Amino acid sequence: MVTGAPSGTPIHDVLIVGGGLVGASLAISLDALALDVGMVEATPAGALPAVFDQRNLSFAEATVNALDALGVLPLLRAPAGPIRRIHISRAGDFGRVKLDAAAHGREAFGRVVVARDFGEALEARLLQLKHLTRYRPARFIGLGDADAAHRIIRIADDNGERQIGARLVVAADGSRSAVRDALGINAHEHDYAQTLFVTRLRTQRAPDGTAYERLTDHGPTALLPRGDGHYGLVHGVPRDEADAVAALDDDAFLARVQHAFGWRAGRFLAVGPRSAYPIVGCMADALTASRGVVVGNAAQSLHPLGAQGFNLGLRDALTLAECIEAASDPGDAAMLARYAARRSDDRSRTLAFSDGLAKLTSNDAPLLRPLRSAGLVAGDAMGWLQGWLVGGAMGYRGDVPALCRKAAA
Repeated sequence: MVTGAPSGTPIHDVLIVGGGLVGASLAISLDALALDVGMVEATPAGALPAVFDQRNLSFAEATVNALDALGVLPLLRAPAGPIRRIHISRAGDFGRVKLDAAAHGREAFGRVVVARDFGEALEARLLQLKHLTRYRPARFIGLGDADAAHRIIRIADDNGERQIGARLVVAADGSRSAVRDALGINAHEHDYAQTLFVTRLRTQRAPDGTAYERLTDHGPTALLPRGDGHYGLVHGVPRDEADAVAALDDDAFLARVQHAFGWRAGRFLAVGPRSAYPIVGCMADALTASRGVVVGNAAQSLHPLGAQGFNLGLRDALTLAECIEAASDPGDAAMLARYAARRSDDRSRTLAFSDGLAKLTSNDAPLLRPLRSAGLVAGDAMGWLQGWLVGGAMGYRGDVPALCRKAAA
């Protein structure tokens, strides 16, 4: 019995707070271990979390391998768009990087999936799980008492306040994680002073499997090849221009994006509903606390340039599942230390790559232009550098979880 917990308090092996992309993926990966898993979700049954909207998710090959093995991708109702080529350029700089999956023995570097389609597939897979208890709609309101073997959390639901115990509490509740704060883990934010506009885009030439990243002083513009004949558009603008851009009608918005991107995909013909997201990075000072762990955006939120965020968060979840499987106690100090050690290299290298790329490409200092141009030329010409870029693009960085390595060379 946990000290201070009333009789009848449910005690789970693992309790996940947050039912978004990473939290749901972790619950699915733990089901095969036959552990008693609970998940606290803010949205009611029959609804999807707000993160499952019309934004476009770029899944690295390692992520595709894992989600296929977990039985999620076969449940997608809409086709995923293969990324067969990657084209990176910067306005005002000469040179570009072009990567071709076929040149590296791959059919594709990854896939593009609409977040809502992915959310529906995750929900369908969650409904198949045999060892999951879902608390929804429910809200985390704080930590309760604990002893050496358990953590207690307090939640509020339609019936009022209640307590739940767990041998391991997982914070998967986003970059402003209340669980992370309650565990005493500090985090530092970095505001990139940019806002991303996300939508679908119809162009004169249909997607051919090329993902484009066009970089400017003011933010990136990316076109991702969706499976429905549209591109997924990501257009970054300075924060102080966001309201004015949001007020543009469709024709004016298309003209703006065409000017920023150029004509590599032909004329931009039509745009869907737009959503806007401020870009704020966040990094937790630690990944673990006593019988607690942070994953996904609660551990780190990245600049979307390079499309590393969910791919990194999924590797958090899969690595945690592997460490739990190898442990006799899913929340003891030894397991948590192994998890933190295994995530260190992948996390630090991915954060350095994403943050460094965002800062370098957005810096308009004239002295940096030759350096950036030389980097683009080198990235296109040097085999070893292309190999490094390709390995990162496909999700093979650091200690890679077993499910990700299905098709790795």
